[in-house]
Amino acid sequence: MSISITPMRQEFAGEVSGIDCTRALTPEAVRAIQDGMDRYAVLVFHDQDLTDEQQRAFTLNFGEIEPGFGKSRIHFRTEHEARALGQGIGDFSNLDPEGKPLAGTSRAHMFKLADRLWHSDSSFKAIPASWSILSGRTIPSWGGNTEFADMRSAYDALDERTKAQIGDLVCHHSQMYSREKIGFVDLDNNERADFRPVRQRLVRRHPNTGRASLFLSSHAGLVEGMSIPEGRMLLMDLTEFATQPRFVYSHQWRRHDLVIWDNQATMHRGRPHDPNEARDIRQTRLAGPGETIEQIA
Repeated sequence: MSISITPMRQEFAGEVSGIDCTRALTPEAVRAIQDGMDRYAVLVFHDQDLTDEQQRAFTLNFGEIEPGFGKSRIHFRTEHEARALGQGIGDFSNLDPEGKPLAGTSRAHMFKLADRLWHSDSSFKAIPASWSILSGRTIPSWGGNTEFADMRSAYDALDERTKAQIGDLVCHHSQMYSREKIGFVDLDNNERADFRPVRQRLVRRHPNTGRASLFLSSHAGLVEGMSIPEGRMLLMDLTEFATQPRFVYSHQWRRHDLVIWDNQATMHRGRPHDPNEARDIRQTRLAGPGETIEQIA
């Protein structure tokens, strides 16, 4: 079967056929996926019944797994809430080791609620992630869509005055900012030290295509050279503009879907689902090429 990518929203998001992600990829398949990601920024593969090891092997075709990803208990899971997954696999499910949904009072459950805000993965790290690769193992009966916004097209659509205003701006990103937006302020001094903000450009260029895009995220909470209220209003205005329906693709999950997105060109957010139903989704994440602050806008 030949490899093809069918666009789902013009030049944003594509559906891939002709590739079995459970098997070793041919050089042709690797090139097709790389080219497809540069063009569409989001790729969807249906009917990919992956194991953790197969997902990791697939990921390594495209770079190195982000340092430390999958090695710690994600989203503040306690020892009793953490599941044993494969190497380099991040647990983005709502399940405990017994396969039961996390309690609504769980700190891990509440922390993860902020994933429903528009964000870019690992923007709170000095070197943010490139691709995120998410495998849907168990899907709830309703809800749980993942929405993606095209930060390239959003930047292109800005008026020239706004482009000139934001071209050299630098933002501070931290998980403290995103969690405080939903009222999660239960952080001790050690956690706040771990979440110390990092500097990111507000406009960045893709390392492969050179295309400019907005670097927005719920993790962004301060703009250098602006008061906190002015900076946050600017970020809210830009986020509202960049997440208009014309820039957004909403993915409705099917079991065994594999979805890849490029954090260097997109934002995304999760949508609500029944918290009493199992949602087992597992992520691998590729390391980014370097600090955005060193780029030339």
